[in-house]
Amino acid sequence: MRRSVAGCAVAWVMMCGGALAQAPAGAVAEVQHSYEGVKANILKSADKMPAGDYTYKPVPDVRTYARVVNHISEAQLRSCGALNGTPADKLAKVPPETADKDAVVTALKASFAECDKAFASLTDAILLEMVTVGQGKRSRIGVVWGTVSHDNEQYATLALYLRLKGIAPPSSEK
Repeated sequence: MRRSVAGCAVAWVMMCGGALAQAPAGAVAEVQHSYEGVKANILKSADKMPAGDYTYKPVPDVRTYARVVNHISEAQLRSCGALNGTPADKLAKVPPETADKDAVVTALKASFAECDKAFASLTDAILLEMVTVGQGKRSRIGVVWGTVSHDNEQYATLALYLRLKGIAPPSSEK
């Protein structure tokens, strides 16, 4: 009995150690890892929803699928544009929610390109730097974690809309 308990304990420590070894190291690596995960889910969600369903909304009082995607694009362009120092007039333009799927997805990809630059430029040394976002100032780490958090919230909405249309969301495919 003692041998099997000891064996289980050793196996558990080895499994946990392996899991810890795979985890990203440091604040920058952690936020970049989280960003890449939610980015993949959002882009796959945008692709999975049929073009004709971009106008879908479950009930009259909520946003359409296209509006949710556009909201992600707008938020990312604003926050990542601020991190990159990109003037607002130089940022990609987000189409109206009545635009076709291709236009909405093109804007989404442009917003991810802006964020890719911002997340790639992060170093531990600059995480606490303050940047101007809108009318206020925020730390870089606050902006990037805020972006990841917001993207996760919006992905949950996209996933729900997909499920309501009978489509499995990307995070359920894994």
